[in-house]
Amino acid sequence: MSKSVRSAVPAGADAPRLVLGEQPFDVAATALRLLTTGPEPLSVDGAALGGGLPRRRIVLSELASILMHPSCGHTTSDQVWRLLIEGARTDGSAWVVGAVGVALPGLRQAAYRLRHYSGDVQAELLTGFVAALRTVSPSGARVVQRLLSAAITTARAELRASEPRRETDHLDTMALWPGAGHPDVVLARAVTAGVITAADAELIGATRLAGTSVAEYAESLSKGAKAIYKARDRAEGLLVAALRAGLLSDPDAEVIAEATMTLRADF
Repeated sequence: MSKSVRSAVPAGADAPRLVLGEQPFDVAATALRLLTTGPEPLSVDGAALGGGLPRRRIVLSELASILMHPSCGHTTSDQVWRLLIEGARTDGSAWVVGAVGVALPGLRQAAYRLRHYSGDVQAELLTGFVAALRTVSPSGARVVQRLLSAAITTARAELRASEPRRETDHLDTMALWPGAGHPDVVLARAVTAGVITAADAELIGATRLAGTSVAEYAESLSKGAKAIYKARDRAEGLLVAALRAGLLSDPDAEVIAEATMTLRADF
């Protein structure tokens, strides 16, 4: 690749796995710090790049700060990001990690734009950004903005796909079974009847009745929100199926409808 960059790891070395852990952005920041310390930190040649950059080797952690400064124009930013994309595509995983690290300020802003800062959202943004490094054209203007836009689009699609189903027949069923009585009692009866498990009942009670968001519940179990959404969707489907099959009494049906069909925003 271009002599403007210097690799700090041997060819073929594995990059840290960025999308694991509760706070993937922190993992990515740590990975960048590790790659930019030591005798041969990951760096670019500012003299070769020009654009007002310091005429010396610039480690990527410093480069990230320079790109954030108001004095750094779009032309210089585009030059830098074309080089980073080239490195990510041709010089191994260390440059993928480096590019992600340089983009972290923009990725953090993207998380706030999605109005959620959980580990799952961070992981989806990182995954989308890494994919964009391989697909977004480096030609043209505002390269990093296009990378971030692609990452946001990917993350938003994944988050929407993880939301619980809002099927029309469930809503119609809710209208037919007005709630009555205490939902917790009926959830307990459903567990006794073997319709759902105790864990299912706890999940439904916490996220539908007690006001706990799916993200908060997932964090308490050290699981991803997507997995919790799927588990709740499955449990609620079992309850609805049991009601339709006549496995529960009518009073139970009314209360379970209240427990499972009272929809609330989790984001």
